[in-house]
Amino acid sequence: MALTLFDTDEYRPPVWKSYLYQLQQEAPHPRRITCTCEVENRPKYYGREFHGMISREATDQLLSVAEGSYLIRESQRQPGTYTLALRFGSQTRNFRLYYDGKHFVGEKRFESIHDLVTDGLITLYIETKAAEYIAKMTINPIYEHIGYTTLNREPAYKKHMPVLKETHDERDPTGQDGVSEKRVHTFRGPHWCEYCANFMWGLIAQGVKCADCGLNVHKQCSKMVPNDCKPDLKHVKKVYSCDLTTLVKAHTTKRPMVVDMCVREIESRGLNSEGLYRVSGFSDLIEDVKMAFDRDGEKADISVNMYEDINIITGALKLYFRDLPIPLITYDAYPKFIESAKIMDPDEQLETLHEALKLLPPAHCETLRYLMAHLKRVTLHEKENLMNAENLGIVFGPTLMRSPELDAMAALNDIRYQRLVVELLIKNEDILF
Repeated sequence: MALTLFDTDEYRPPVWKSYLYQLQQEAPHPRRITCTCEVENRPKYYGREFHGMISREATDQLLSVAEGSYLIRESQRQPGTYTLALRFGSQTRNFRLYYDGKHFVGEKRFESIHDLVTDGLITLYIETKAAEYIAKMTINPIYEHIGYTTLNREPAYKKHMPVLKETHDERDPTGQDGVSEKRVHTFRGPHWCEYCANFMWGLIAQGVKCADCGLNVHKQCSKMVPNDCKPDLKHVKKVYSCDLTTLVKAHTTKRPMVVDMCVREIESRGLNSEGLYRVSGFSDLIEDVKMAFDRDGEKADISVNMYEDINIITGALKLYFRDLPIPLITYDAYPKFIESAKIMDPDEQLETLHEALKLLPPAHCETLRYLMAHLKRVTLHEKENLMNAENLGIVFGPTLMRSPELDAMAALNDIRYQRLVVELLIKNEDILF
C-alpha cells in the first residue's frame, strides 16, 4: 500500500509548484498607447488611452509597436459603447469594455484600466502557455495532507463532491458542522492554492477563501473541496508553520496553545527579566522548544526545569509568529493598519486602527488581543525589564506584520510604521479590544 504524507512521524511540508508563478513573471507588461490629440466626448473615467472612433485598421497599426500595447476606442457601429483593444500573441484582441464605478470586461472589476490590462495579460499568457497543465491541476491534490481534511468526509471515490455554498444559513450555531462559506478573494502578495499546490495567478480575485478555516484555493479547485472544512486533528501534525485558524479549529481552542503556554510561563517567572523579548535566547534551544510543541502539542514541557533561561521561551513565541504562513496581522488587513500609523490626529488614528482590527479573522483578532494584553503587562514592569511599548513595538512590529508588497524597498519603508502599529495596540489595548 502506498504511504501517504503522514504515515511517518516526520512532517514534510507541501512543495509549492512554481511553474505558474514563473509564467506570471514572464507575462507581457501593459503599454498604454496615448492619443496625441484632443478627443471630443471622451468619457471622464478614461484617460489618454481613449482614441475616440478610430477604425480597426488604425487600431492594429497603433498597437503593432509591442506586445501588451493597449488603447480604448469607441465603436463606429454602436456609438456610446467602448472597446478595449489589446495586443497579445501578435494579434489585436478586442473586448467590450464596461464601467459601473469600476472597469470590467468580465466578472472581475478594477479600479483602473492599467490594472485590468495587467491582469488580462497575465491571464491570457498563462492560459495560452499552460492550458493543458491547468486542466490537470486537480489530479494530484495536497489538500488532505495539510490539515484541512474533514472528520466525516464522503469517500474520495465519489464523483460528485458537494459544491461550496455562498452563505452560512445552514450552519450549526456551534460552528463545528454544516456548510462552510467560501468567497472570491483578492490575495495580497504571492499565494499558492492549498488544494493543488499551484500558484494563484492574477492581480485580483485570484481564488476563493474559506471564512471558517482560512483555506485558499483556485475557484476551479474549490469545487473539489468538501463543504465541511473542519480540520482533521490527526492530519495537523505540527504547531509551528500551521495556519493559525486551522490550528485552533483542529484543537477546538480560542487561541494557539503555544501562545497561551508561552505567555503563562513568561508571566509566571519572567516579567522582571531585563530586556525581555529584546534579548535573544540560544537558537538551538529555541528550536528544541519548537520541536517539543510540534511533537507533544499542549503536553510540551517548557517549565523552568527544562529551560531555565526565560529568553528561550520568549524566542520560541516570537518564532511561532514569524513562522505563520499568514501573519497574525494578515496581508489583507495590513494596508489599513499601516494607514492608521500614518494618521496624525489621535482620535482618527484610533478609529482607523479599530476598523483595521475588524478585518482580521476571529482567531487572529483573539490571539492579537491576548498578546497585546500580555505585552501591556510587560510594560508595567518597565523599571525592572526596561521594556516599554516603544521597545516592544520595535521587537514585534516585523514579527507580527509582513508587507504584502514584493518590492523590497517598499517593505523596508514600512518598518517604522509596523513598529508604531504595535506600540499603539499595546498602549490602547483596553480601548481597542
